[in-house]
Amino acid sequence: MQRMPRPSQYLYPQRELVTPRPAATVLLLRDAPSPDGKNQFEVLMTRRSAKASFVPGAYVFPGGSIDAEDAQAHALADRRATQDDAQLTQAIAAIRESYEELGVLLARHADGRMAGEADLAALDRHAPFFAQCQARGLRLAADGVYTLARWITDRDMPKRFDVAFLVARMPPGQTPVADEAEQFEPVWVRPADALARHEAGQFFMIFPTIRTLQRLARFDSVDAVLRACASEQPLWTSCPRGGMLAGKPAHYMEDEMPYGELALVCPDGQLHHTLDWQSEQPVPLLKNLQRLTAPNPGVMTGPGTNSYLVGDPATGYIALDPGPADHAHLERLWRAAGGDIRMIVCTHSHPDHSPGAAPLAALVAQYGRPKPPVLGLPSAPTALAAWAFTPDRALQDNELLTLEGQGPEGKITHTLQVIHTPGHAANHLCLLLREDALLFSGDHILNGSTTIVNPPDGNMTDYLESLDKLDALCAQHGVEFILPAHGHVLGFARQAIAHLKAHRLAREAKVLAAMQAHPDGSLEDWVRIAYDDVPEQLWPMAQRSLLAHVERIQAMQPGND
Repeated sequence: MQRMPRPSQYLYPQRELVTPRPAATVLLLRDAPSPDGKNQFEVLMTRRSAKASFVPGAYVFPGGSIDAEDAQAHALADRRATQDDAQLTQAIAAIRESYEELGVLLARHADGRMAGEADLAALDRHAPFFAQCQARGLRLAADGVYTLARWITDRDMPKRFDVAFLVARMPPGQTPVADEAEQFEPVWVRPADALARHEAGQFFMIFPTIRTLQRLARFDSVDAVLRACASEQPLWTSCPRGGMLAGKPAHYMEDEMPYGELALVCPDGQLHHTLDWQSEQPVPLLKNLQRLTAPNPGVMTGPGTNSYLVGDPATGYIALDPGPADHAHLERLWRAAGGDIRMIVCTHSHPDHSPGAAPLAALVAQYGRPKPPVLGLPSAPTALAAWAFTPDRALQDNELLTLEGQGPEGKITHTLQVIHTPGHAANHLCLLLREDALLFSGDHILNGSTTIVNPPDGNMTDYLESLDKLDALCAQHGVEFILPAHGHVLGFARQAIAHLKAHRLAREAKVLAAMQAHPDGSLEDWVRIAYDDVPEQLWPMAQRSLLAHVERIQAMQPGND
């Protein structure tokens, strides 16, 4: 069960999405050893007509819409046993398009010989393709066409396609010739070179082409690409989302940090949301949700600590994590809430989260409103003295904090459920906005990094168990979005939690291996091995989480009940 925020809380009227048309494109590849002897490869690209209705002037791979006749040509094609009917249709469409656009013929004779120049000379690119192949006894070499990826055109586009990105080896003895109508200037280019030329402004490409080439550049040969595609499953599937960054449209795939935030704010894909980090203005995420980022960026805080305001003018507001005692930041929070802050909640007592709570409460009272209570859990005896925190009232696990008011359409309610999640800190809390299925994760789950678990106040076993608790909560309430104290909103909530837990356990396996290889080693010795993929300047901080893993490993040893 997946739940989205209440439609009444979206910032913008939602549009009906255009249904994507099925399409296929093929990346024709050939090996091209470089001067230094490395076995690299090239991909065939072509420039679209400047008058084309879709991405005019862009360099692309040959392809186009899947036609009804493509699905009717199965009998003319050779296929792999593992290739399903949909994949076969896509391969046939890509073969047809590569011939029509570039004169490349992925076909073979009955004796297995690939089609060559003589076959191409005998065919008419303006006549029906399949009938000509059948007349010459040519079989379409669909068994040599593999699925690489699936791209679905951005939701905001007036013309959309659901495109199978396929790969195939360029047949020998053929030279691509553009049709000079839809396609021009066929060019063989190494993926890295195409990307460099695009960056230099000499080779215009659209987002899916760029991202495909970036991933393709990780391979060193055509064989390596084809082996990676042998599973018959796309290596990735993406329907990108766009926002505004530095005043220009910017697009992101599902695994990139801004994607979840764009999905929350503009689910229909409109380019309304600005992604630039700043501390001067509140960022509306929903009608009942604003984020203000404190001006405390750094290695530990990323772009800064996110403070959130939950509520609206009819209900008043709950302020989450007011951050450091920065007067300008607290005043911006107060102004964004119209001065009507009913409660202040701190997810935990760390100095970038809780010191602003008491000054914010005093600011509210200074201007004639009732002084809001500061809520949370008191810091535990294990916390550092600098992290001392005593709320006006201690919250209970699963307690509900409710805002109610009367709006133009009736009663409005916003309910935050408190979830005790020790691990990063003993007094750490997360909160669930129940009506909109949004999880505020504090420092327990971050976007773009993993949180430090710093003993004795931090505990790795508690941290992992709290992840399980949050996963169960997300499953129960259909939570799709996580709002962290640092970084953009995360989408795919349960996948994010599963990925984070797997990462922690994989790191723990490296810690255990380091301990076993060097049983008399120090924490400094072990961190060099277990965190060899982390920049050395971060090892002192990583050493704190390593200690948490060591304590957990030692506690699980026989006899340590």
